[in-house]
Amino acid sequence: MPTASVIVLPTARALTVRRAVDDYCDQLRNPRTRKAYAIALERVVDVVGGHRLLTDVDGAELAQVLEQAWGSAAANTWNARRAAIASWLSWCQRRGDAIPSLPADVRAERVPVLVSRARSRTAIDRVISRRDVGVREKALWRMLYETAARAEEVLPLNVEDLNLAGRTALVRGKSAGARRRGAVDRDDFVLEPIFWDAGTARLLSRLIGDRRSGPVFLTDRRPSPGRARAERDVDPLTGRGRLSYSRAAKMFGEATAGERGGPWGLHDLRHSALTHLGEAGASLPLLMAKSRHRKLETLRIYVRPGAAAMSDLTSLLGPR
Repeated sequence: MPTASVIVLPTARALTVRRAVDDYCDQLRNPRTRKAYAIALERVVDVVGGHRLLTDVDGAELAQVLEQAWGSAAANTWNARRAAIASWLSWCQRRGDAIPSLPADVRAERVPVLVSRARSRTAIDRVISRRDVGVREKALWRMLYETAARAEEVLPLNVEDLNLAGRTALVRGKSAGARRRGAVDRDDFVLEPIFWDAGTARLLSRLIGDRRSGPVFLTDRRPSPGRARAERDVDPLTGRGRLSYSRAAKMFGEATAGERGGPWGLHDLRHSALTHLGEAGASLPLLMAKSRHRKLETLRIYVRPGAAAMSDLTSLLGPR
């Protein structure tokens, strides 16, 4: 009798969790994607166990990893970590590996619509022009609005850093991306220009007076004798120290407590400036130059036209 041939059906490969994760990450060409996905996958390896076979891992275990690590995180973070694990499993399946499946109830979360933090120009002008607000606060708030700069960048400025005639100054930027352009000062900080208008210029002139050096924004009194301060943070003429962020934020919050949406934060002035410039028709390249953002998607958080702008836009469709 002829010998019966035996047909061997293909079977899924048995891999350890560690090997499956490494193989997947190695084939990712984009370094940023690899780094982002590795955050979720390394957590899987740590919790589930890298030595275990992928076939022995249950989908409920992966769901538990997600829930424990990012169950209380923002929707964007949860979605990113879930997408990393789902992409890894899908890739393993396509190449023939035996894989677990994420439970059906482990779904991407709905990202909430961001509410604009922009304040109306009328409200901002009203707060700055109040008679019970000192010139220091007026100058700081107007400068933050007109420059669209961060308070953490403006408060460290010294008088000698200002180009009063040109209405500009160099601030130590938040992003390190500009270092590739070579704009680095002696302390290896990125220096980026900010610009202000006549309103800030008039207030700075009143605030600074005859001073030629020292912090632009000073405390109300001299620091206590036992409190040491860096020489750059003390005004040589009056001996007063630099205004802190916490104190500046507290005063702004108190002044805006009665305003709509109050109390406001100092960052609301930057947010408002960029929104108002966008509503006035400023192009995205100009807005990115003004805000010094590196990514367009980050800038979109700020440029969200308000109800008044939408009303004005809609009026263009009305009968002539």
